[in-house]
Amino acid sequence: MFKGLKPIVYNGQEVWPLIEGGKGVAATNHASAGAWAAAGGIGTVSAVNADSYDADGKIIPQVYHALTRRERHEELIAYAIEGAVQQVKRAWEIAGGKGAININVLWEMGGAQRVLHGVLERTKGLVAGVTCGAGMPYKLSEIAASYNVSYLPIVSSARAFRALWKRAYSKASEWLAAVVYEDPWLAGGHNGLSNAENPLEPQDPYPRVKALRETMREGGISDDVPIVMAGGVWYLRDWNHWIDNPELGTIAFQFGTRPLLTKESPIPEEWKAKLMELESGDVLLHRFSPTGFYSSAVRNPFLRNLEARSDRQIAFSTQEAGDHTFQLDVGVKGKNFWVTRNDLLRARQWYGEGFTEALKTPDNTLVFVTTEEKKTIRKDQADCMGCLSQCQFSSWADTETNSTGRLADPRSFCIQKTLQDIAHGGDVQQNLMFAGHNAYNFKKDPFYSNGFVPSVKQLVDRILTGD
Repeated sequence: MFKGLKPIVYNGQEVWPLIEGGKGVAATNHASAGAWAAAGGIGTVSAVNADSYDADGKIIPQVYHALTRRERHEELIAYAIEGAVQQVKRAWEIAGGKGAININVLWEMGGAQRVLHGVLERTKGLVAGVTCGAGMPYKLSEIAASYNVSYLPIVSSARAFRALWKRAYSKASEWLAAVVYEDPWLAGGHNGLSNAENPLEPQDPYPRVKALRETMREGGISDDVPIVMAGGVWYLRDWNHWIDNPELGTIAFQFGTRPLLTKESPIPEEWKAKLMELESGDVLLHRFSPTGFYSSAVRNPFLRNLEARSDRQIAFSTQEAGDHTFQLDVGVKGKNFWVTRNDLLRARQWYGEGFTEALKTPDNTLVFVTTEEKKTIRKDQADCMGCLSQCQFSSWADTETNSTGRLADPRSFCIQKTLQDIAHGGDVQQNLMFAGHNAYNFKKDPFYSNGFVPSVKQLVDRILTGD
């Protein structure tokens, strides 16, 4: 047992202060969450478009039949609620009364509040708490409290927590079970970097977590309410000075990337194999996500293609002005595209390389893509089912008009399509593969030598030794 690590009381029983991170679309499910709870920790079912099953236990593909985006959005919400309910019930059975089961939602997912109500209504007594990030989830406390369920907001700064506390959480303080601090430079998936923070200059989490604890104390929150350190957590021995530290109060740890590589992890074998090959620097903090947030994913050909697409980009004006004195003669129909001489030459070069279609972005620029890419982009935009509250890629918004009012952005991608595909056996090179920046440890950590894939129980036991 790692010295100083003690169980915490959560949902009325003692559990290890180890939380399984709830990873997006089908990367964390009942099997992994139930096993994590059975090992004495807090398992997390991802309630982000979770899988549901038919009578034979086979996954039901989430196919959309409606003709309008608004109607497809209703299908999406129905799938989301049904899937999460089935996952929670199965996880609860696997846990067998040990540990605890949380659910994880993204505040910026389409219909987040409706999904949360729908799931909690049908899983009474099974869900211990709701973790929620990606955005500012003001209503989280009110919704969770109305079902007598704890809430665990995910923040990446003391400032964000202070805003949530003052505006909403102080009114339901008794249901605040923990605050998750997610390191915006090291965590996988979507990251809470603010515009004031440099993505290329990671900050030490200690002072930031210390500031968070001070903010919590200002609000009268007990030091017994844990701060959960998430993002960049691999070995507990690296966090020795955090445990039993009076400056920080009670600390728990969330593991997102490590549980991807377990026997119970639902991700496909090809994805697990890829994790074992990663080197330091193979995970990229990027801004291609249609959410507008920074996010971290493996820099595979899918991501490299998005980088290259944005590099094939030029500014234009609709009339001759300044140094925009050359008419663009490739990739566009019409004559009102004025560009610089240098950009005209670059555009002609891309055209010659097969990138023959120029697509407008919301920033008065053009990106050059192949005819095939253009077809895929346009089809994906047309197939939108409103999986985000605001989507830059399709310009869908969860509002009365269902539009962001901005041009759809071809530099991004359909996140629902790629996450569903990779989670259900699609090509790991040509889909978005979220991972934390420590994923290269799979190759270095002797625990995984000779391709060893542990059970969740073996992983939790290993973590508890400090390794």
